[in-house]
Amino acid sequence: MALDVRIGISGWTYAPWRGQFYPENLPQKKELGYAASVFRSIEINGTFYSMQRCKSFAQWADATPDDFVFAVKGPRYLTHMLKLNNAEAPLGNFFASGILRLGAKLGPILWQFPPNFRFNPEKLEAFFGLLPRDTEQAAACGRRHDHRLRGRAWLRTDCRRPIRHAIEIRHESFRDPAFIALLRRHDIALVCADTVEWPRLMDLTSDFVYVRLHGSTELYRSAYSRAALKRWASRVVAWRDGKPMTDGYFISEKQPRRRRREVFLYFDNTDKLQAPKDALSLMHLLGQV
Repeated sequence: MALDVRIGISGWTYAPWRGQFYPENLPQKKELGYAASVFRSIEINGTFYSMQRCKSFAQWADATPDDFVFAVKGPRYLTHMLKLNNAEAPLGNFFASGILRLGAKLGPILWQFPPNFRFNPEKLEAFFGLLPRDTEQAAACGRRHDHRLRGRAWLRTDCRRPIRHAIEIRHESFRDPAFIALLRRHDIALVCADTVEWPRLMDLTSDFVYVRLHGSTELYRSAYSRAALKRWASRVVAWRDGKPMTDGYFISEKQPRRRRREVFLYFDNTDKLQAPKDALSLMHLLGQV
């Protein structure tokens, strides 16, 4: 079923898209609405680089259709600068910053580790234990924010909804069965990242699949051929339908039980220039357009 698969793009505010993907003279404030009319999910990148305003999340939710879902990138301050150390207050800042205003449109949280971050099971175990698994836990986590959110924290949720997490790794030390076992124990998805520079691992560790296509021959720059897109379409169908999928690299010999999985797949290639075109091509192959 097409509803089980969300193909999208990473971010939406890129000047080179104007007059290309976006119609000529489309106001910038309407770009998200236009992109969301084409794709059913988009990654929010701004949260990775800096803390966003609460009102921005509300505006993003209002600008998108009812069936739309955002993936939200966790802050690099926590993953790249602190390296997950002293994570409690920064994690509280993130969840208090307004992401709960996305409501039903809040999808997976993406935690992207830097290339020099090595597999450290003790550190990851501690971090995973802090991650909220539903919106009520996220509000409670947000109450541990520090002075940066004083007077502007958003700690309300309209109802209790699950929150899922995905981890993107970029260091060879993660090619370890213990890492896969840790993810499965905490029900966290391993991001399948397609790139020439980092491990592309396809072990299933949660009830959903999270894929990021950065360009398989040149990081952020190379477009995907029709043959490559057909290969990814076959993988998506296997994940979605719970069929065996052996077209990839797997760390663990122990495979999880077969079941249908929701798939989130985002294009982040060719300095963003090719992403919309490739995403639409893959949607076409999957019968979504």
